[in-house]
Amino acid sequence: MRKVKKPVFFIVFALIIIFAASVIFGVTTYYGDIKTVYVKGAQNIRFGIDIKGGVDVTFTPPEGIDAEDEQLDAAKEVIVQRMIKLGITDYESYIDYNNDRIIVRFPWKEGEANFDPESAVKELGETAELTFREGYEVDDLGAPTGITAESVILVGSDVQEAYAAYTQDSNNNLEWLVSLNLTDEGAKKFAEATERLYAENGVISIWMDDTCFSYPRVSAVITDGRATISGNFDAESAKSLADKINSGALPFKLVTASFSTISPSLGTGALEAMVIAGLIAFAFIAVFMIALYRLPGAVAVVSLIGQVAGTLAFISGYFGFMNGSILTIPGIAGIILAVGMGVDANIITSERIKEELANGKTLDGSIESGFKRAFSAILDGNVTMILVAIILMGAFGTPDSVFAKLLHFVFFMFGPSTAGTIYSFGFTLLTGVALNLFFGVFCSRLMLASLSKFKAMRNPKLYGGGAANE
Repeated sequence: MRKVKKPVFFIVFALIIIFAASVIFGVTTYYGDIKTVYVKGAQNIRFGIDIKGGVDVTFTPPEGIDAEDEQLDAAKEVIVQRMIKLGITDYESYIDYNNDRIIVRFPWKEGEANFDPESAVKELGETAELTFREGYEVDDLGAPTGITAESVILVGSDVQEAYAAYTQDSNNNLEWLVSLNLTDEGAKKFAEATERLYAENGVISIWMDDTCFSYPRVSAVITDGRATISGNFDAESAKSLADKINSGALPFKLVTASFSTISPSLGTGALEAMVIAGLIAFAFIAVFMIALYRLPGAVAVVSLIGQVAGTLAFISGYFGFMNGSILTIPGIAGIILAVGMGVDANIITSERIKEELANGKTLDGSIESGFKRAFSAILDGNVTMILVAIILMGAFGTPDSVFAKLLHFVFFMFGPSTAGTIYSFGFTLLTGVALNLFFGVFCSRLMLASLSKFKAMRNPKLYGGGAANE
């Protein structure tokens, strides 16, 4: 620490302020009406439905039906396709296989004053209609028209099973496709259609309700009730298409087990109240820290600004190497709790410095010893909070999240039915506490050691001490 030079404070201070400003405002350019975002700012944060307002619904099969995992996968695909059709693209959907539940959350549609959530939920839960149609003729809205609307070759009940498969080409590369097993009646209808369309070099389009998701050209006459759909598939897209096809043959209509809505005005009001409360609380914290601990308190305020800015950066997607995270009201509470941990870390350090000064040590020795003595307590508290945050993210995270996979052996029996808001709390708590170790310990130490090199800043009273100890 004795090697820390005077300019270090100004460098660290400037970097924190510039970083905080870029996190708040982002970095964008305009060329006419074209906006290019280079670095995402606070305005790019995606808010959860408890802030933005939206719908939370849980679907289950009718009573007495024990749905298989494949049927639940297929039902989820139908729901996703229907949300996209309704213009709902910012959604969350999960499957709780243990309790045969499909959980769907989506925000209010942007700029839609007459959006009816109950009608949307009802439409999402109705049994899908799968059809194989002749040709691919569509109107301006993408709905079937002409011969495609008139000529239905197969319906969902004609498909016995669809599954992802693969074959090898001449270069031994895997080629993914979707295989279909038809019922006896479906095989007859498909044989007649493929024989006619093969001679005409025709197309068979595959539809879910009024949405087409594949239109392969007929390349052979299929008489054995086994067909394949080839294309530019990988393992994931082939399974997805198979799930969509299987969903057309679901034997049940989904039942709405629970349904709740949050109005945008209520969520926005809560957000504004929490932001104002957070700013007021931060101002009181700053005054308290500076009044009680003087120079270490002022340094602590700067480090807390960096900690909050860093947390917002992770949420907004500021860093290009990772996606942002949805911010919910519990997520804001996580930020506030992490700030509290940051304040606690700086208080412990400041108190240790005061104790060292009171014991007669020099200023340099007190600062160095104070940080060393405080670090073990700070580390213990922060590691504990990090473990709590990881457990929350593992328990309430989406099935494909890192910590959900890591802790799957513990939480697999509970399912993802409560994912979302609590996950956001764990995420902001984890990032905030981890950043506290960087800003509250490392950066604070650099800035305070640098300031202590200035003659005007060497009075122990500025650090909470008494008479000068040189």
